[in-house]
Amino acid sequence: MGTLLTTTETVAVLVADSNRMRAQLLTGALRRRPEFRVTHCLMDTVSILQAVTSKPARVALLTLGSPANAQETIMTLRRFHISHPDIPKVLLADSCDRELVVSIFRSGARGIFILDSNVRQLCKCLLRVAAGQVWANTEQLNYLIDLISEVPSLRVFNAVGHPLLTPREEQVVALVAEGLSNREIARELNLSEHTIKKYLFRIFEKLGISTRVELVLYAVNHGAARSAEWLAGGGPTAPEEAAQGDGTLGLPAAPPKRSPHS
Repeated sequence: MGTLLTTTETVAVLVADSNRMRAQLLTGALRRRPEFRVTHCLMDTVSILQAVTSKPARVALLTLGSPANAQETIMTLRRFHISHPDIPKVLLADSCDRELVVSIFRSGARGIFILDSNVRQLCKCLLRVAAGQVWANTEQLNYLIDLISEVPSLRVFNAVGHPLLTPREEQVVALVAEGLSNREIARELNLSEHTIKKYLFRIFEKLGISTRVELVLYAVNHGAARSAEWLAGGGPTAPEEAAQGDGTLGLPAAPPKRSPHS
C-alpha cells in the first residue's frame, strides 16, 4: 500500500477527455476541491504527453469514450504508460466488461472508476491511486483474479483449421511459450517431469519440429488463445497418462531429432 497523502498536500491531476462538456464538468468539480490542482487536455497521445511535459501530474484521469473507440483509448493509455510509467492512471468509464477491464489494467492503469458513483468517490479514488494504491470494485477484482488463476492454454490448428493437439498438449505448449522449464511445467500441471517430456516428444512429432524454439515460434505463428479449463493432473499415473497403457503416450519407436529437455 502507498503512503496516504497529507491533508495540506495538493495533488496535480491531469484530466484527458475529448468531450468538451464532460471535460468542463469534471475539471470544474475537481477544482472546487482544495486538494487538487487540475489541468486538462484532449484524449490523444500527443496532447497527453505535451500536457505532462508542460505541467507534471501526480495522477492522470483518462476518460473512455464510446464503445466504438475503446481500443483507441486503450492504445492511448498504453502509449502514455510506456512514456510515463511513474504517473498512476485512472480510467473513467460508463461500464466495463471482463475483456475491457483486463485490457485496461494490462495497459498500465491503476484504477477504473465507473461513472455511476459520485464526485466524492472520484476524489477518494484519485487520492488513493496517487498514493500508490489500486482502485477496483469487487467485480473488476474478480475478473483479474480469475485471469491469473487460470492455467494457460493455446490452440494450435492445421492447414484446414482442425486442432492438432489435445487440451493437455495445448496447455504444455502455452507454458513452454511462457518460458517455463519442464520442471516448472510439471509443477504447474501436477504431473511428473518425465510425463512432460513424453508430452513434448509427442507434440514435436505431431508438429514436425525438433526444438523448443521451433515450438514457441510455431505457437506464435499458428496458435490462438482459448479459455483454459483446468485438467487435473495426478503425478506420473494421472488418468489420461495411464489410459495410454504402456505410458508411451502413443509415441513412435524413434524419438525426434532433439530432446525436449529444459
